[in-house]
Amino acid sequence: MAIVVIGGHSQNIGKTSAVAGLIARMPELRWTAFKVTQFGHGVRPANGGPCDCETEEHLVAVTEEHEAGPGTDSARFLAAGAERSFWVRTRQGNLAEAMPRIRRELEQAENAIFESNSVLRFLRPDVYLTLLDRATADFKDSARLYLDRADAVLELARGLPLRPNWPGVPAKLLEGRPRFVIAAPEYMSDAVVEFVRAKLGERAGATGR
Repeated sequence: MAIVVIGGHSQNIGKTSAVAGLIARMPELRWTAFKVTQFGHGVRPANGGPCDCETEEHLVAVTEEHEAGPGTDSARFLAAGAERSFWVRTRQGNLAEAMPRIRRELEQAENAIFESNSVLRFLRPDVYLTLLDRATADFKDSARLYLDRADAVLELARGLPLRPNWPGVPAKLLEGRPRFVIAAPEYMSDAVVEFVRAKLGERAGATGR
């Protein structure tokens, strides 16, 4: 089984669209998709309003999506062609509580794709892509923590050069990594798909899978 993770440095920069774009471009992998959302301790939507991701139990919830459509991110993954799709919601710092359920679902998956940074604390994916948007100043701690593990950088096409302009983000973490420019509405490109295919092929060959 292959595991791909797509993360990013902030909310609302296109991570869900990038995951859906890759699912749509590689349907033969029969993806099981996971959207990971953490709430609490200052984690709020970009508009500053109340977070509709909080669970009634205020700790963790893993919900399987059954209807494809544009409504939720997990529904978008099904609409893109995922075989199964889950929304993982946890209070900030409690993702470990959801991992037993996630691992059970991974045992049944042919291949898995995650929208998350924090899951890298618990999984070592075959490919990790990080999405950067030069128009967004925020840089989440989880994205900074795992930036050195990124196999490649996805940059939103906004006409801005890929150079460090975030305080506390060392330039060396971005240097020397493959860079791919993506744009709305698909947030995916042939070059990214080819890169992911090549990485999965290399790692499958290395492990004899």
